[in-house]
Amino acid sequence: MIMKYKPAYRKIAMGLLSYTPDLKEVKTLQETIDQYENEESMKLFMYKKDDDIVGVLGYQETENGDIILHHICVNPSYRDEGIGEEMLFTMQERLGKKFTPSEETRTFLEKHQNN
Repeated sequence: MIMKYKPAYRKIAMGLLSYTPDLKEVKTLQETIDQYENEESMKLFMYKKDDDIVGVLGYQETENGDIILHHICVNPSYRDEGIGEEMLFTMQERLGKKFTPSEETRTFLEKHQNN
């Protein structure tokens, strides 16, 4: 189940985002979460399986209507279960358009995005 991020889940979201190679430093990780919490164009969603939050997906809506996927992370214990793809496809369906990749998500989108 995908749910919208709430500040009460900040530590969980930071833990999941820390699996992203460019977010290993705590300061950078905190700045990223602050962007999702404070910038209107930045959206963060979490994936809940049973009682555990195991994935996170973050994107930015641009003024020209593009939706840039910045982050998609799944707890390593839950990888290879299709959670990343499910988050991707569910959010694209909700938004009614496909994501544009960021440098960090280009490989993932090329591998998984429907054409």
